[in-house]
Amino acid sequence: MQIFNWLQNQIEIYNEVLPWDILSYGFKYNNERVPLIGPQGIWKPKILEKFPISITTSPDSPYDDKISDDGPLLKYKYRGNNPDHPDNVRLRLAMIDHIPLIYFIGLKKGWYFTVFPVYIVNDHKEDLSFTVVVEDSKQFNFQSTSEFDENINERLGLYKKREYITVQVRQRLHQRSFRERVLMAYREQCSLCRIRHTELLDAAHIMPDNDPLGEPIVSNGISLCKIHHAAFDANILGITPDYLVEIRKDILLEHDGPMLKHGLIELHGNKLIVPNREIYKPNREYLDLRYQIFKSAC
Repeated sequence: MQIFNWLQNQIEIYNEVLPWDILSYGFKYNNERVPLIGPQGIWKPKILEKFPISITTSPDSPYDDKISDDGPLLKYKYRGNNPDHPDNVRLRLAMIDHIPLIYFIGLKKGWYFTVFPVYIVNDHKEDLSFTVVVEDSKQFNFQSTSEFDENINERLGLYKKREYITVQVRQRLHQRSFRERVLMAYREQCSLCRIRHTELLDAAHIMPDNDPLGEPIVSNGISLCKIHHAAFDANILGITPDYLVEIRKDILLEHDGPMLKHGLIELHGNKLIVPNREIYKPNREYLDLRYQIFKSAC
């Protein structure tokens, strides 16, 4: 419980994506340092005798861990190909004893999307994987399953709730992953004003994520500061398929202080800063569709 409380405090600071340095140092328990993440994906610190404390998927992981798009569960691959590797056995024991764990999912080098508590609910030796579900950390109560083991309706209700929470976590993970990938492609700067404070940057969708074309891929995103993101979404600012910035005509005629003048009006006619790699540059067809929406608002 102290680990989870400590993690919750870190999440309030870093907003779910935590740095390796803090996680690998961990926190103090009875004057003993407890690292929460380590070189092995299935991590057991010395203070624990039997169970691991966390599972980790690194950004460059050799394992095929998946966040499914068509179901409520997460999949975590065994360590290696031996089901009886000590790390796999420890994870299996955590499943049997219903032990809550932490799941660290690497989004970029040194930064991990943090999910807890999670439970291992199935062991699939045929494809060397476990399935994982997420519990609501705000309602988490550290107790065994003995209270509901004999009540099938309670047990099914718990599983359904965890499946629902897991779907919500998966959606947040996709959003954060999209943001990190877009910001990296744009060298962590606003593509209009070049501001580099990442806490002020968003990954703006060209085609909205509720649109059939709104895929969470870098070419459907643009790195924008929060002001320019809001202006883009409100059709105050448009971007042509040739990456030229246009400001809505009525805004160009306004006189409302230096923020409007320097923050928006002076961008009119500028060219968007785009990634170097062709695959990451904004999709011109999507920009054209979005530009037509902007023109209809002018």
